[in-house]
Amino acid sequence: MSELRALLTPAGLELLDAVGTVGSTADVARAVSRLRAAGHSPELVSAVVGQAHLRSKATAKFGPFAARMLFTRAGLEQATRLGVAARHAQRIRSAGFTAVADLGCGIGGDALAFAGAGLDVLAVDADEVTAAIAAYNLAPFGEGAVVRHSTAEDAFDGVEESPARAIWMDPARRTSGHSETRRVSADDYSPSLDWAFDVAARVPTGIKLGPAHDRDALPADAEAQWVSADGSVVELVLWSGALAREGVRRSALVIRDERSHELTAPADVADEPVRELGAFVHEPDGAVIRARLIGDVARSLDAGMLDEHIAYLTSDAALTSPFVQSFRVRETLPANPKAISAALKAHGIGRVEIKKRGVDIDPAAFRKKLVLRGDQEATLLLARIGDQRRAILADRVPAAS
Repeated sequence: MSELRALLTPAGLELLDAVGTVGSTADVARAVSRLRAAGHSPELVSAVVGQAHLRSKATAKFGPFAARMLFTRAGLEQATRLGVAARHAQRIRSAGFTAVADLGCGIGGDALAFAGAGLDVLAVDADEVTAAIAAYNLAPFGEGAVVRHSTAEDAFDGVEESPARAIWMDPARRTSGHSETRRVSADDYSPSLDWAFDVAARVPTGIKLGPAHDRDALPADAEAQWVSADGSVVELVLWSGALAREGVRRSALVIRDERSHELTAPADVADEPVRELGAFVHEPDGAVIRARLIGDVARSLDAGMLDEHIAYLTSDAALTSPFVQSFRVRETLPANPKAISAALKAHGIGRVEIKKRGVDIDPAAFRKKLVLRGDQEATLLLARIGDQRRAILADRVPAAS
Protein backbone atom coordinates (compact mmCIF):
# COMPACT_ATOMS: atom_id res chain seq x y z
CA MET A 1 0.00 0.00 0.00
CA SER A 2 2.86 2.40 0.74
CA GLU A 3 4.31 1.78 -2.72
CA LEU A 4 0.95 2.53 -4.28
CA ARG A 5 0.67 5.79 -2.35
CA ALA A 6 4.13 6.76 -3.59
CA LEU A 7 3.11 5.99 -7.15
CA LEU A 8 -0.34 7.61 -7.13
CA THR A 9 0.95 11.17 -7.08
CA PRO A 10 1.43 13.50 -10.06
CA ALA A 11 5.22 13.12 -9.72
CA GLY A 12 5.04 9.32 -9.39
CA LEU A 13 2.77 8.87 -12.39
CA GLU A 14 4.85 11.28 -14.47
CA LEU A 15 7.98 9.26 -13.63
CA LEU A 16 6.18 6.04 -14.56
CA ASP A 17 5.19 7.41 -17.97
CA ALA A 18 8.75 8.64 -18.55
CA VAL A 19 10.59 5.44 -17.60
CA GLY A 20 9.80 3.73 -20.91
CA THR A 21 9.61 0.03 -21.73
CA VAL A 22 10.86 -2.32 -19.01
CA GLY A 23 10.46 -5.77 -20.52
CA SER A 24 13.41 -7.94 -19.51
CA THR A 25 15.23 -8.59 -16.25
CA ALA A 26 18.13 -6.58 -17.65
CA ASP A 27 15.75 -3.68 -18.39
CA VAL A 28 14.56 -3.81 -14.77
CA ALA A 29 18.12 -3.65 -13.41
CA ARG A 30 19.06 -0.74 -15.70
CA ALA A 31 15.92 1.22 -14.82
CA VAL A 32 16.45 0.75 -11.08
CA SER A 33 20.09 1.91 -11.31
CA ARG A 34 19.15 4.91 -13.44
CA LEU A 35 16.32 6.09 -11.16
CA ARG A 36 18.29 5.55 -7.96
CA ALA A 37 21.22 7.51 -9.42
CA ALA A 38 18.77 10.33 -10.17
CA GLY A 39 17.97 10.54 -6.45
CA HIS A 40 14.54 8.92 -6.29
CA SER A 41 13.61 6.99 -3.15
CA PRO A 42 13.90 3.19 -3.10
CA GLU A 43 10.17 2.92 -2.44
CA LEU A 44 9.22 5.04 -5.44
CA VAL A 45 11.76 3.35 -7.70
CA SER A 46 10.41 -0.08 -6.75
CA ALA A 47 6.84 1.00 -7.46
CA VAL A 48 7.65 2.69 -10.77
CA VAL A 49 9.86 -0.04 -12.18
CA GLY A 50 7.49 -2.77 -11.01
CA GLN A 51 4.57 -1.08 -12.74
CA ALA A 52 6.55 -0.43 -15.92
CA HIS A 53 7.46 -4.12 -16.05
CA LEU A 54 3.83 -5.16 -15.55
CA ARG A 55 2.73 -2.75 -18.28
CA SER A 56 5.13 -4.41 -20.68
CA LYS A 57 3.75 -7.87 -19.83
CA ALA A 58 0.17 -6.59 -20.04
CA THR A 59 0.48 -5.57 -23.68
CA ALA A 60 -0.40 -9.13 -24.71
CA LYS A 61 -3.79 -8.79 -23.00
CA PHE A 62 -4.56 -5.09 -23.28
CA GLY A 63 -2.64 -3.89 -26.32
CA PRO A 64 -1.92 -0.14 -26.35
CA PHE A 65 -4.28 0.43 -23.38
CA ALA A 66 -1.68 -1.20 -21.11
CA ALA A 67 0.53 1.88 -21.44
CA ARG A 68 -1.80 3.95 -19.24
CA MET A 69 -3.02 1.27 -16.82
CA LEU A 70 -1.88 0.14 -13.38
CA PHE A 71 -1.64 -3.50 -12.34
CA THR A 72 -0.96 -5.97 -9.59
CA ARG A 73 0.83 -9.17 -10.56
CA ALA A 74 -2.07 -11.38 -9.48
CA GLY A 75 -4.59 -9.02 -11.06
CA LEU A 76 -2.84 -9.14 -14.41
CA GLU A 77 -2.64 -12.94 -14.35
CA GLN A 78 -6.37 -13.26 -13.70
CA ALA A 79 -7.50 -10.42 -15.97
CA THR A 80 -9.50 -11.25 -19.08
CA ARG A 81 -7.89 -10.41 -22.41
CA LEU A 82 -9.44 -7.19 -23.68
CA GLY A 83 -10.53 -8.78 -26.97
CA VAL A 84 -12.36 -11.54 -25.07
CA ALA A 85 -13.88 -9.10 -22.59
CA ALA A 86 -15.16 -6.99 -25.48
CA ARG A 87 -17.13 -10.00 -26.76
CA HIS A 88 -18.64 -10.48 -23.29
CA ALA A 89 -19.64 -6.81 -23.29
CA GLN A 90 -21.29 -7.20 -26.68
CA ARG A 91 -23.31 -10.17 -25.44
CA ILE A 92 -24.55 -8.14 -22.48
CA ARG A 93 -25.52 -5.22 -24.74
CA SER A 94 -27.14 -7.51 -27.30
CA ALA A 95 -29.30 -9.01 -24.55
CA GLY A 96 -30.75 -5.54 -23.96
CA PHE A 97 -28.88 -4.50 -20.81
CA THR A 98 -27.57 -0.95 -20.34
CA ALA A 99 -25.73 -1.47 -17.04
CA VAL A 100 -23.59 -4.12 -15.36
CA ALA A 101 -22.34 -4.71 -11.82
CA ASP A 102 -18.84 -6.24 -11.88
CA LEU A 103 -18.68 -7.96 -8.49
CA GLY A 104 -15.00 -8.70 -7.94
CA CYS A 105 -13.59 -6.46 -10.64
CA GLY A 106 -9.89 -7.02 -9.95
CA ILE A 107 -7.82 -4.42 -11.79
CA GLY A 108 -10.84 -3.57 -13.94
CA GLY A 109 -10.05 -5.47 -17.14
CA ASP A 110 -13.62 -6.65 -17.80
CA ALA A 111 -15.09 -3.38 -16.54
CA LEU A 112 -12.87 -1.52 -19.03
CA ALA A 113 -14.49 -3.43 -21.91
CA PHE A 114 -17.98 -2.98 -20.44
CA ALA A 115 -17.55 0.78 -20.11
CA GLY A 116 -15.98 0.96 -23.56
CA ALA A 117 -19.09 -0.70 -24.99
CA GLY A 118 -21.26 2.04 -23.48
CA LEU A 119 -22.55 0.12 -20.46
CA ASP A 120 -22.88 1.90 -17.11
CA VAL A 121 -20.53 0.04 -14.77
CA LEU A 122 -20.48 -0.47 -11.03
CA ALA A 123 -17.15 -2.21 -10.24
CA VAL A 124 -16.36 -3.49 -6.75
CA ASP A 125 -13.45 -5.35 -5.21
CA ALA A 126 -12.85 -6.57 -1.67
CA ASP A 127 -9.16 -5.64 -1.72
CA GLU A 128 -8.53 -1.94 -1.06
CA VAL A 129 -5.35 -1.71 -3.18
CA THR A 130 -6.94 -3.55 -6.10
CA ALA A 131 -10.02 -1.33 -5.95
CA ALA A 132 -7.79 1.76 -6.04
CA ILE A 133 -6.01 0.44 -9.13
CA ALA A 134 -9.34 -0.32 -10.81
CA ALA A 135 -10.50 3.22 -10.07
CA TYR A 136 -7.39 4.59 -11.78
CA ASN A 137 -7.83 2.33 -14.81
CA LEU A 138 -11.50 3.27 -15.20
CA ALA A 139 -11.04 7.00 -14.53
CA PRO A 140 -11.28 7.97 -18.26
CA PHE A 141 -14.92 6.85 -18.24
CA GLY A 142 -15.90 9.32 -15.51
CA GLU A 143 -19.34 8.75 -14.00
CA GLY A 144 -19.95 5.91 -16.47
CA ALA A 145 -17.73 3.63 -14.37
CA VAL A 146 -18.01 3.83 -10.57
CA VAL A 147 -15.59 1.80 -8.41
CA ARG A 148 -16.23 0.82 -4.79
CA HIS A 149 -14.15 -0.98 -2.15
CA SER A 150 -16.59 -3.69 -1.04
CA THR A 151 -17.19 -7.40 -0.94
CA ALA A 152 -19.31 -8.83 -3.74
CA GLU A 153 -21.93 -9.95 -1.23
CA ASP A 154 -22.33 -6.52 0.37
CA ALA A 155 -22.38 -4.77 -2.99
CA PHE A 156 -25.04 -7.11 -4.36
CA ASP A 157 -27.31 -6.37 -1.41
CA GLY A 158 -27.19 -2.71 -2.43
CA VAL A 159 -27.58 -3.25 -6.17
CA GLU A 160 -31.02 -2.45 -7.47
CA GLU A 161 -32.31 -5.55 -9.22
CA SER A 162 -33.30 -3.69 -12.36
CA PRO A 163 -34.25 -5.24 -15.69
CA ALA A 164 -31.53 -3.03 -17.23
CA ARG A 165 -28.65 -4.34 -15.07
CA ALA A 166 -26.73 -7.58 -15.48
CA ILE A 167 -24.19 -9.12 -13.10
CA TRP A 168 -20.63 -10.13 -13.94
CA MET A 169 -18.38 -12.10 -11.60
CA ASP A 170 -14.80 -13.37 -11.82
CA PRO A 171 -14.44 -15.24 -8.50
CA ALA A 172 -10.85 -15.28 -7.24
CA ARG A 173 -9.12 -18.25 -5.66
CA ARG A 174 -8.73 -17.62 -1.91
CA THR A 175 -5.34 -19.33 -1.84
CA SER A 176 -2.53 -19.73 -4.36
CA GLY A 177 -1.03 -22.96 -5.59
CA HIS A 178 -4.17 -24.63 -6.87
CA SER A 179 -3.89 -26.63 -10.07
CA GLU A 180 -6.68 -26.46 -12.65
CA THR A 181 -6.58 -30.27 -12.74
CA ARG A 182 -7.22 -30.53 -8.97
CA ARG A 183 -10.80 -30.61 -7.76
CA VAL A 184 -11.53 -27.58 -5.57
CA SER A 185 -14.59 -26.76 -3.54
CA ALA A 186 -16.99 -23.85 -3.94
CA ASP A 187 -15.56 -22.27 -0.79
CA ASP A 188 -12.08 -22.08 -2.36
CA TYR A 189 -13.34 -18.99 -4.21
CA SER A 190 -14.20 -15.46 -3.20
CA PRO A 191 -17.08 -14.96 -3.49
CA SER A 192 -18.10 -18.56 -2.85
CA LEU A 193 -19.33 -20.34 -5.97
CA ASP A 194 -22.42 -21.50 -4.09
CA TRP A 195 -23.28 -17.84 -3.51
CA ALA A 196 -22.38 -16.90 -7.10
CA PHE A 197 -24.53 -19.68 -8.55
CA ASP A 198 -27.42 -18.63 -6.30
CA VAL A 199 -27.16 -15.07 -7.65
CA ALA A 200 -27.07 -16.43 -11.20
CA ALA A 201 -30.28 -18.36 -10.55
CA ARG A 202 -32.04 -15.10 -9.69
CA VAL A 203 -30.40 -12.43 -11.85
CA PRO A 204 -28.95 -12.56 -15.40
CA THR A 205 -25.28 -13.22 -14.72
CA GLY A 206 -21.98 -14.08 -16.36
CA ILE A 207 -19.47 -16.01 -14.21
CA LYS A 208 -15.88 -16.47 -15.37
CA LEU A 209 -14.14 -19.67 -14.23
CA GLY A 210 -10.98 -21.57 -15.09
CA PRO A 211 -11.42 -23.65 -18.26
CA ALA A 212 -10.73 -26.93 -16.45
CA HIS A 213 -13.40 -26.35 -13.81
CA ASP A 214 -15.19 -29.53 -12.70
CA ARG A 215 -17.98 -30.03 -15.24
CA ASP A 216 -20.05 -32.03 -12.76
CA ALA A 217 -20.22 -28.95 -10.52
CA LEU A 218 -21.74 -26.65 -13.18
CA PRO A 219 -25.36 -25.49 -12.83
CA ALA A 220 -27.53 -27.55 -15.16
CA ASP A 221 -29.61 -24.57 -16.30
CA ALA A 222 -26.70 -22.30 -17.30
CA GLU A 223 -25.03 -21.94 -20.68
CA ALA A 224 -21.39 -23.07 -20.41
CA GLN A 225 -19.10 -21.35 -22.91
CA TRP A 226 -15.44 -22.36 -23.23
CA VAL A 227 -13.27 -19.69 -24.86
CA SER A 228 -9.95 -20.13 -26.61
CA ALA A 229 -7.74 -17.32 -27.92
CA ASP A 230 -5.00 -17.99 -30.46
CA GLY A 231 -4.83 -21.67 -29.60
CA SER A 232 -5.04 -21.47 -25.77
CA VAL A 233 -8.22 -22.18 -23.79
CA VAL A 234 -8.39 -19.14 -21.53
CA GLU A 235 -11.68 -19.38 -19.65
CA LEU A 236 -15.07 -20.93 -19.06
CA VAL A 237 -18.01 -18.52 -18.73
CA LEU A 238 -21.39 -19.50 -17.31
CA TRP A 239 -24.28 -17.41 -18.58
CA SER A 240 -27.68 -17.36 -16.87
CA GLY A 241 -31.09 -15.82 -17.33
CA ALA A 242 -31.46 -13.51 -20.32
CA LEU A 243 -27.71 -13.75 -20.97
CA ALA A 244 -28.02 -17.47 -21.76
CA ARG A 245 -29.22 -18.25 -25.27
CA GLU A 246 -32.33 -20.34 -25.72
CA GLY A 247 -31.51 -23.95 -26.51
CA VAL A 248 -27.75 -23.51 -25.90
CA ARG A 249 -26.05 -25.24 -22.99
CA ARG A 250 -22.63 -25.95 -24.55
CA SER A 251 -20.53 -23.52 -26.56
CA ALA A 252 -16.98 -23.36 -27.90
CA LEU A 253 -15.88 -19.85 -28.86
CA VAL A 254 -12.64 -19.92 -30.85
CA ILE A 255 -10.80 -16.63 -31.45
CA ARG A 256 -7.88 -16.54 -33.88
CA ASP A 257 -6.26 -13.40 -35.26
CA GLU A 258 -9.14 -11.35 -33.80
CA ARG A 259 -11.73 -13.34 -35.79
CA SER A 260 -14.19 -15.47 -33.83
CA HIS A 261 -16.00 -18.71 -34.64
CA GLU A 262 -18.52 -20.45 -32.41
CA LEU A 263 -19.97 -23.91 -32.11
CA THR A 264 -23.08 -24.41 -29.96
CA ALA A 265 -25.30 -27.29 -28.87
CA PRO A 266 -28.10 -27.97 -26.37
CA ALA A 267 -25.92 -30.57 -24.57
CA ASP A 268 -22.72 -32.60 -24.87
CA VAL A 269 -22.71 -34.34 -28.25
CA ALA A 270 -21.78 -37.93 -29.04
CA ASP A 271 -18.44 -38.66 -30.69
CA GLU A 272 -18.24 -40.21 -34.14
CA PRO A 273 -17.13 -43.87 -34.34
CA VAL A 274 -13.46 -44.83 -34.61
CA ARG A 275 -12.14 -45.29 -38.16
CA GLU A 276 -8.85 -46.23 -39.79
CA LEU A 277 -6.20 -43.55 -40.21
CA GLY A 278 -6.94 -41.58 -43.34
CA ALA A 279 -5.11 -38.96 -45.37
CA PHE A 280 -5.60 -36.29 -42.69
CA VAL A 281 -5.45 -35.98 -38.91
CA HIS A 282 -7.36 -33.17 -37.20
CA GLU A 283 -6.67 -31.87 -33.70
CA PRO A 284 -9.78 -30.16 -32.25
CA ASP A 285 -9.33 -26.83 -30.50
CA GLY A 286 -9.17 -27.12 -26.73
CA ALA A 287 -12.45 -25.23 -26.32
CA VAL A 288 -14.20 -27.79 -28.54
CA ILE A 289 -12.72 -30.65 -26.51
CA ARG A 290 -13.74 -29.15 -23.15
CA ALA A 291 -17.24 -28.34 -24.43
CA ARG A 292 -17.51 -31.96 -25.67
CA LEU A 293 -18.52 -30.92 -29.16
CA ILE A 294 -15.95 -33.04 -31.00
CA GLY A 295 -18.66 -35.10 -32.67
CA ASP A 296 -20.18 -32.07 -34.42
CA VAL A 297 -16.77 -31.05 -35.74
CA ALA A 298 -16.10 -34.60 -36.92
CA ARG A 299 -19.34 -34.69 -38.87
CA SER A 300 -18.55 -31.35 -40.53
CA LEU A 301 -15.23 -32.81 -41.73
CA ASP A 302 -16.60 -36.23 -42.70
CA ALA A 303 -14.18 -37.56 -40.09
CA GLY A 304 -14.10 -40.17 -37.36
CA MET A 305 -12.19 -40.68 -34.14
CA LEU A 306 -8.65 -41.99 -34.50
CA ASP A 307 -9.12 -43.73 -31.14
CA GLU A 308 -12.07 -43.60 -28.77
CA HIS A 309 -9.86 -42.40 -25.90
CA ILE A 310 -7.94 -39.54 -27.59
CA ALA A 311 -9.09 -36.29 -29.19
CA TYR A 312 -7.67 -36.80 -32.68
CA LEU A 313 -9.94 -37.05 -35.72
CA THR A 314 -9.05 -38.55 -39.07
CA SER A 315 -10.51 -38.26 -42.56
CA ASP A 316 -9.76 -38.67 -46.25
CA ALA A 317 -11.60 -35.52 -47.35
CA ALA A 318 -9.49 -32.38 -47.77
CA LEU A 319 -11.82 -30.31 -45.59
CA THR A 320 -10.68 -27.77 -42.99
CA SER A 321 -12.40 -26.02 -40.12
CA PRO A 322 -11.62 -23.12 -37.77
CA PHE A 323 -12.31 -25.56 -34.92
CA VAL A 324 -9.33 -27.84 -35.69
CA GLN A 325 -5.70 -27.84 -36.69
CA SER A 326 -5.33 -30.16 -39.67
CA PHE A 327 -2.34 -32.25 -40.75
CA ARG A 328 -1.76 -34.10 -44.02
CA VAL A 329 -0.31 -37.55 -43.26
CA ARG A 330 3.02 -38.49 -44.88
CA GLU A 331 3.52 -41.87 -43.24
CA THR A 332 3.02 -43.79 -40.01
CA LEU A 333 5.85 -45.31 -38.02
CA PRO A 334 6.53 -47.16 -34.79
CA ALA A 335 6.93 -44.65 -31.97
CA ASN A 336 10.64 -45.27 -31.52
CA PRO A 337 13.44 -42.76 -32.19
CA LYS A 338 15.41 -45.02 -34.55
CA ALA A 339 12.57 -45.57 -37.00
CA ILE A 340 11.49 -41.94 -36.83
CA SER A 341 15.05 -40.65 -37.35
CA ALA A 342 15.38 -42.77 -40.49
CA ALA A 343 12.19 -41.26 -41.91
CA LEU A 344 13.25 -37.73 -41.01
CA LYS A 345 16.58 -38.27 -42.75
CA ALA A 346 14.87 -39.64 -45.87
CA HIS A 347 12.68 -36.53 -46.09
CA GLY A 348 15.50 -34.09 -45.27
CA ILE A 349 13.67 -32.82 -42.17
CA GLY A 350 15.72 -30.69 -39.81
CA ARG A 351 12.90 -29.03 -37.87
CA VAL A 352 10.07 -30.99 -36.29
CA GLU A 353 7.09 -30.01 -34.16
CA ILE A 354 6.14 -32.77 -31.73
CA LYS A 355 2.58 -33.21 -30.48
CA LYS A 356 1.25 -36.08 -28.39
CA ARG A 357 -1.98 -37.58 -27.09
CA GLY A 358 -2.50 -40.72 -25.05
CA VAL A 359 1.20 -41.57 -24.63
CA ASP A 360 3.50 -41.00 -21.68
CA ILE A 361 6.28 -39.24 -23.60
CA ASP A 362 8.10 -36.00 -22.81
CA PRO A 363 8.34 -34.24 -26.23
CA ALA A 364 11.44 -32.27 -25.21
CA ALA A 365 13.29 -35.41 -24.09
CA PHE A 366 12.06 -37.36 -27.12
CA ARG A 367 13.33 -34.66 -29.50
CA LYS A 368 16.88 -35.10 -28.17
CA LYS A 369 16.80 -38.73 -29.34
CA LEU A 370 15.99 -37.78 -32.95
CA VAL A 371 18.47 -37.12 -35.76
CA LEU A 372 17.42 -33.84 -37.39
CA ARG A 373 19.22 -32.84 -40.59
CA GLY A 374 17.99 -30.89 -43.56
CA ASP A 375 16.07 -27.74 -44.38
CA GLN A 376 12.56 -29.22 -44.40
CA GLU A 377 10.07 -29.18 -41.50
CA ALA A 378 7.20 -31.39 -40.42
CA THR A 379 4.95 -32.31 -37.51
CA LEU A 380 5.29 -35.54 -35.56
CA LEU A 381 2.09 -36.76 -33.90
CA LEU A 382 2.70 -39.34 -31.19
CA ALA A 383 -0.48 -41.17 -30.24
CA ARG A 384 -1.86 -44.40 -28.87
CA ILE A 385 -4.06 -46.02 -31.48
CA GLY A 386 -5.78 -49.06 -30.07
CA ASP A 387 -3.13 -50.91 -28.08
CA GLN A 388 -0.16 -49.54 -30.05
CA ARG A 389 1.95 -46.40 -29.76
CA ARG A 390 2.32 -44.88 -33.24
CA ALA A 391 4.13 -41.93 -34.76
CA ILE A 392 2.44 -40.05 -37.59
CA LEU A 393 4.70 -37.88 -39.72
CA ALA A 394 2.60 -35.09 -41.18
CA ASP A 395 2.50 -31.56 -42.59
CA ARG A 396 0.34 -28.75 -41.26
CA VAL A 397 -2.55 -27.68 -43.46
CA PRO A 398 -3.12 -23.88 -43.54
CA ALA A 399 -5.76 -22.89 -41.01
CA ALA A 400 -9.31 -22.29 -42.20
CA SER A 401 -10.45 -18.68 -42.02
